[in-house]
Amino acid sequence: MNLGRPLTLALGCAAALLALTGCGSTGAPAPASPTALVTIKPAAVTADEKANHTTVKATVGATVSVELQGTYWSAATSSAPEVLSPLGSPTTAPSPSCRPGGGCGTVTTSFTARTAGTAHLTASRTVCGEALNCTPKQRSYDVTIEVTG
Repeated sequence: MNLGRPLTLALGCAAALLALTGCGSTGAPAPASPTALVTIKPAAVTADEKANHTTVKATVGATVSVELQGTYWSAATSSAPEVLSPLGSPTTAPSPSCRPGGGCGTVTTSFTARTAGTAHLTASRTVCGEALNCTPKQRSYDVTIEVTG
């Protein structure tokens, strides 16, 4: 029995198969896939009436929002815009079930923590309900924000 021709065909097919799969190639190995970078955003901080006259901590890059109940509040302002700068315009969201003049809803002002430091976010109001003046204690809002790097 002569195995020359079938053996030659088998070896030729094996060589072609190795060439197609890349076996025996002398190229450099494929680079490893890069490690995925995980970006962690600083936590957003929201201060409401419960934070009045307290200190709240935030990190650089965080969004700090003041959300006050009642549409009689002024928009909050920052005592140190280089630390906490305004982010967009304040928003007033009246409650849909509120009677006109009732002051139901929220006033929200957002800031970006730009650099480490301390800033006061303040707001005020004189009316605490329809035809109801605020007591001196109810008229002002002041929260201290300590921003760390």
